[in-house]
Amino acid sequence: MVSVSILQTQKLHKHFNGVNAVDHLSLRIEKGKVTGIVGPNGSGKTTLVNLLTGMVPSDSGAVLVSEMKLSRIRPYDVRTYGMTRTFQQVRLFQQMSVLDNVLVVLTERGVFLSLFEYHTNFHLRQAKVVLEQVGLWDKRNENAENLSYGQRKLLEIARALAMGSDTMLLDEPFAGLFPSMKKTVAGIVQKLRSEGKTVVLIEHDMEIIKHLSDHLIVLDAGKLLAEGKSHEVLSRKEVIEAYLGE
Repeated sequence: MVSVSILQTQKLHKHFNGVNAVDHLSLRIEKGKVTGIVGPNGSGKTTLVNLLTGMVPSDSGAVLVSEMKLSRIRPYDVRTYGMTRTFQQVRLFQQMSVLDNVLVVLTERGVFLSLFEYHTNFHLRQAKVVLEQVGLWDKRNENAENLSYGQRKLLEIARALAMGSDTMLLDEPFAGLFPSMKKTVAGIVQKLRSEGKTVVLIEHDMEIIKHLSDHLIVLDAGKLLAEGKSHEVLSRKEVIEAYLGE
């Protein structure tokens, strides 16, 4: 079967204060697969996701979304391109209920207009589905600020799921989660893959990466160090030296 790229970068470059966070990086993300991205701290993983989703502008290079070449991506265009993401530092409406946090993203309107929108039974059913997926339906009337750290991360994943995007970029979704919560998130990633969705997974837990990733990309100092099957890549000498510090 011929692989199809859903995302590509061509000599993508970004520097901060003279440091190359992403250094003329060219890579491919295959459609319908789980691609893991790993690397030591400061290797450019989060900066790459920020560039792919328009959170920061690139200095040069291009991003291709389904073969469409983009010299610049704006954050408000990302949903149009069928992408959504989560963040290392959870971003929620803290003083809104769990349910309302999800309902906000189920509309094409702006945030404040959506707060006053009459939510149909269709919206409520959609919200219930994603909240049940992450195990938060029983917490639907709690304000987000009252949730535990792990529950807030699960709520952010629920918001991303509610957007129904074809490509999800998950920035350390397992960090700080209890084992039962990790099992829930792993199940979500596997379900997305079974539905033909594309997942880009940044993660430090190598067991999770090996278990979930179809393809692994290793970054070091903003450059592509290695890529391929997880077990093969993680056994390479240059990866062990750069990532594991041996």
